[in-house]
Amino acid sequence: MSSDVLTTDRIILRGTARTRDEAIDEGGQLLVSAGAVEASYVTAMHEREASVSTYMGNHLAIPHGTNEAKDAIVRSAMTLVRYDEPIDWDGNPVRVVATIAGKDGGHMAVLQSLALAFSDDASVARVLAATTTDDVLAVLGDVNG
Repeated sequence: MSSDVLTTDRIILRGTARTRDEAIDEGGQLLVSAGAVEASYVTAMHEREASVSTYMGNHLAIPHGTNEAKDAIVRSAMTLVRYDEPIDWDGNPVRVVATIAGKDGGHMAVLQSLALAFSDDASVARVLAATTTDDVLAVLGDVNG
């Protein structure tokens, strides 16, 4: 993994989405804008969500594409969008949506780092209370390997 999987320009502290699908689009467009994925990858994230929920617990969802969409990934990247009001994610409240694209299996290390951070209540509280993108990166910087 490179040191630019998650950068401050791909962290949004006040997301505008109000539904699960809008949140997937919001994070997915950040991946597209960063040049990390082709636009078709966003469609694949919706396809993945239709088959299995990416809700992880502790206010976190981690949308990512299907295995068939791996050719649409240009390079590994992650986005993080935080919401003031919880989004209903199949009956679960989500405040943080981290979209992931992992080139050549690179998403596994990112998923592991995210899971570790969000299994710690203090880390979750720090992400939810962060006032700057640098504050979030300080909690989640391990995703950059």
